[in-house]
Amino acid sequence: MARRVDLSRRRLLSAGVLVASTVALDRAQARSISGDVPWQPDEANKPDIVEPGPSQFFTQQEGEFVDAAVSRLIPKDDLGPGAKEAGVTVFLDRQLAGPYGKGSTWYMQGPWAKGTPTQGYQARRGPADLFRAAIKAIDDHCKDKYSGKTFSALTPDQQDDVLKGLESGDVKLKEVDSKSFFKQFLQNTIEGFFSDPIYGGNRDMVGWKLVGFPGARYDYRPYVKKHNQKLGLAPVGIKGRPKWTPS
Repeated sequence: MARRVDLSRRRLLSAGVLVASTVALDRAQARSISGDVPWQPDEANKPDIVEPGPSQFFTQQEGEFVDAAVSRLIPKDDLGPGAKEAGVTVFLDRQLAGPYGKGSTWYMQGPWAKGTPTQGYQARRGPADLFRAAIKAIDDHCKDKYSGKTFSALTPDQQDDVLKGLESGDVKLKEVDSKSFFKQFLQNTIEGFFSDPIYGGNRDMVGWKLVGFPGARYDYRPYVKKHNQKLGLAPVGIKGRPKWTPS
């Protein structure tokens, strides 16, 4: 059993940990991930590498809703691909099929006191249940208002009207708070667009290229003081980048 050692931050710094870390960085060599990720159990959380394939969570109708909705939140334009093209639907599908969707690390028991807007996610459902219930409720709302059409079958302008209604709370959904869902959906869409491509979104690093983010490089020290400057660095993901040959 490992011996417990109590160290304050001040003692830790004075012990030269930062110096040792700097030396380690100088000696570190960049590595690309191919196949199994070189993590050992209990040392770190291994990122699951998302591979193309069938949906693991969304039904076909749910996937069509998500494709249509994320295309309105982050549409493709002259600056580049949008959320759909970047694989955000795949990102959301895999996240909702995994521990995040179940809220497996969250406390989800009562009592259910009313939360405040600053307290973040307050739904009694895990994200997966919230998405499933909300998508059905939104499609039901659209069928009632638009002659039997689901959200994905509406015109872009009609879709924008529905999304604005969800954001403002003017669109009332059965068993789901529309404003809470829209906030969560928008947040998760942004996460998928700018996440590391290893998780299925940000395909071809289009989100990072859009904002000029160089990605998951292991050493940014030469650029720390270059404020508000374009670095001109090609983005690098956890797995490297497509032009590299994995070693």
